[in-house]
Amino acid sequence: MKRSQIRQAQERTAHILELSGIVLTEDEIRYIEVAGFGLQQLEVQGLELVTYVNTDRYCAKELVLFPRQTCPEHLHPPVGNDPGKMETFRCRSGSVWLYVEGEAPAVIKAEIPVGSEAYFTVFNEIELLPGEQYTIEPGIKHWFQAGDQGAVVSEFSSTSRDEFDIFTDPRIERMPRIEEDE
Repeated sequence: MKRSQIRQAQERTAHILELSGIVLTEDEIRYIEVAGFGLQQLEVQGLELVTYVNTDRYCAKELVLFPRQTCPEHLHPPVGNDPGKMETFRCRSGSVWLYVEGEAPAVIKAEIPVGSEAYFTVFNEIELLPGEQYTIEPGIKHWFQAGDQGAVVSEFSSTSRDEFDIFTDPRIERMPRIEEDE
C-alpha cells in the first residue's frame, strides 16, 4: 500500500473514532495501523487498528471497519506455552457481523468478498450492535464484516501476536508493506 493511502485511511479512522466519542492523541493517530492484508482492496478486505496496550499479559485495541469492510477469516494459534489469543469484541458504534465455527443460518447477512469465496469457511453468525459483545476462544476460526454504516469495535484480549495469526487465504500478508509515493 502507498504511504498516501495509509495516511488517508488513518485520517478517516481518526474521524470515525471521534464521531464515536473516542478521542485519540496525535501520536495515536500517527500510529493507527492500516491492515490491507496485501490484497490491494482496503475498502473491501481490510481493518484499521489502534493499539492502546499490548503486554505479555493483556491487550486493548480499537478496531475500525469502514462500511462493509471485512477482516478475513483467521485464527489465533498457540504460541509456545500460550494457548493462543482469546479476545472479546464489544461493539461501540455501527454494527458488525462476526462469523465463528458452528451452525450457519440459511443465509448470512455479510457479503463475502468477490474472488475470495473459497477462503471463508465458517458461518455461525453473531450480530453485534452498540453495547453488545462476544468472546472468541483461542484457536477458533473467525472473520467479521461491518454493516452499511461501518463499525467501531473495542477488543480486549490476551497478548496479541498478530504476526502468528493463521489466515485461510494464503495470499494474505498480515504485516503491512508500505510503498513510498513517487
